[in-house]
Parts: sequence; C-alpha cells; structure tokens
Amino acid sequence: MTHTASHTNQTGARPWNGPGWQYARWLFWAVCALWLAGCAQAPLKPAGEENTWSGRLSLQVEGQNAQSFAALFELWGSERQGGLALTSPLGTRIAQVEWNEGYAQLTTAQETRRSDSLDALLQEVAGAPIPVAALFRWFQGQPASAPGWRADLSALEQGRLVAQRDEPAPQATLRIALTR
Repeated sequence: MTHTASHTNQTGARPWNGPGWQYARWLFWAVCALWLAGCAQAPLKPAGEENTWSGRLSLQVEGQNAQSFAALFELWGSERQGGLALTSPLGTRIAQVEWNEGYAQLTTAQETRRSDSLDALLQEVAGAPIPVAALFRWFQGQPASAPGWRADLSALEQGRLVAQRDEPAPQATLRIALTR
C-alpha cells in the first residue's frame, strides 16, 4: 500500500478532505500568504490599533497537489496571544483562528478544532508549519528568521509583503497587501 498526502480513517473516509477542512486548509494557506506577502497602499498598522493588521492575502502552493487561495484577513495580537479571521470578498467568514499560550482553536462554519499549540494546529490543518512569531515581526518591519521561509520586506512601506517557503516541500508563496 502506498501512502499519499491525505489520510483515511478505518472506514476509508478522508477526514481532512471534507468541505469544512477544505476551507480550513485554504484558511491556513491564506494566513500564510497574509503574513508573508502582499500588495497594498496603507500603513503597516491601523491608527490606534497597535498590533492589528488587515488586508488581502493570497497563497500559492506548488507541487503535486498545487493549490491557490485568496481572502480578506484581519490579524491581531502577538505570537503569544491573538487571532486571525479570514473572510470571502463578499464578507462571509471563512474561518477564524485564536490562540494563547498553550491553546489554539480553529473555527469554521462546519467545525471547531482545538490544540495545545498554534503551530501544531496549523501543521495539522495545513500540513505545513506557519511561522507565526516571524509574521508578527515582519509586519512590524523587523527581520526574523523562520525555518524554510524567506521574506521580502523591501515593499513593506507600501503595505506589501512577499514570503517564499522553500523547505519543507511543497514550495509556497505568500503575498499580502495591507490596508488601513
């Protein structure tokens, strides 16, 4: 028996391929794209909101199961405590992730999923790590290392961020456009 990227349970069903988890996966990649890259014409932080960012994000994942995702987002808080909401262009909430030290929760219209850590939850849903701590620093214009990721902060003054993930496979590109 060969192994594939999707897993099956004892009944042969693929629990991570249902409509709710399909949105959750897209949400995860959108969050990556949001945090790592973009195009916009706005300051890094809205006035009066110290650690809140919003805008558009897109995530493109290469490889055998190539995918792309785009959404509006709002990110708030810090790497230790915060949240991320993804909405469709029509304003429908796709998913929301909230976390604090030792706890993370992903909520979609179909389901709520919890974990002891944000990294573990995002890894489980998206199948790849997301550099949450680095994203917050990047949005603040600070360089930060994240294993496998390269961020281009050169257009951050114009509200744009692009990040590339080379390792682990598959390769991914996150584009973010910040708005007011």
